[in-house]
Amino acid sequence: MADPDAHLSSTLDVGGALIDRAAVVGCGVIGAAWVARMRLRGVDVRVFDPELNVGVVLDEVMQQAVVAWNGLGLSTDRLGSLMVCESVADAVTDAELVQECVPERLDVKHATLATIEAAIPRAALVASSTSGFKPTDLAVHMEHPDRLIVGHPFNPVYLLPLVEVVGGERTSLGTIDRAMAAYASLGMKPLHVRVEIDAFIADRLLEAVWREAIWLVNDGVATTAEIDDAIRYGFGLRWAQMGLFETYRTAGGAGGMRHFLRQFGPALEWPWTKLTDTPSWTDKLVGTIADQSDDQSGDRTIAELLAERDQNLVAILKALEAVDAGAGKTLAQLRATQR
Repeated sequence: MADPDAHLSSTLDVGGALIDRAAVVGCGVIGAAWVARMRLRGVDVRVFDPELNVGVVLDEVMQQAVVAWNGLGLSTDRLGSLMVCESVADAVTDAELVQECVPERLDVKHATLATIEAAIPRAALVASSTSGFKPTDLAVHMEHPDRLIVGHPFNPVYLLPLVEVVGGERTSLGTIDRAMAAYASLGMKPLHVRVEIDAFIADRLLEAVWREAIWLVNDGVATTAEIDDAIRYGFGLRWAQMGLFETYRTAGGAGGMRHFLRQFGPALEWPWTKLTDTPSWTDKLVGTIADQSDDQSGDRTIAELLAERDQNLVAILKALEAVDAGAGKTLAQLRATQR
């Protein structure tokens, strides 16, 4: 079978940053974490966000990222510079990569992308962090849609390596190639989503799990804590190092995937799940989920939960690195570039 990504260049294993200057427009949870990862890789970053306290948010997330990278044993000595700008144009004017991270409203993204495009060099890459909009829909008003991609990351961006790279109908293969290499140089695992589709790959999988979890709570089958336990004590541990299909392949024993599918495939026709429907989104359901979530977290603050999340991710990544599995491979490659 031909490699579907054969057109991609061999520069994905680059050791140094392919970009020196980047811009991030919108510095909420995702945008601030993008800034942290970029700076940790020595990239100078200019940012714009209309919130007056954006500097405080950036500092907090940067501190979290430095703690996490130190925990991984990675160097944090050569940070790229940071400049908070007063306008989008000031932030992007000489950027080689612009990462758009504004709220998930198509009209807001259209307006932001228009402002970005009017101020950047022709050769600059433009990437949206959108979790669901297709790049063709994002680029509908762009003069040069060939340079737009979706670069969809996962939170926390400074620790989780996956970034889904999606091109639109008029995105050039050269743009895909450059984006893949640029993200790899940031120590990430770029995944080229070859078919343009709403919500891409990972979020479609997450939505399926999320939708069924909401039904389980709605029907009184399980609490939020019980559902989380089912994931973190069970299949979540397998998924972290092997994913879905290889996990099921091993479940087939010596017969592999064919045996597994023959044995369990028919169960897919049984009405076990409710993935094609959602419960009525009532105040009662919202209250039930929120109250159970409050009970589940107890008196731990969000800041404490974030610190616990990062500490656990660091431990998992280091364990996977030790056995050269899953995201541990990306960490090993990142570590090699810092020597």
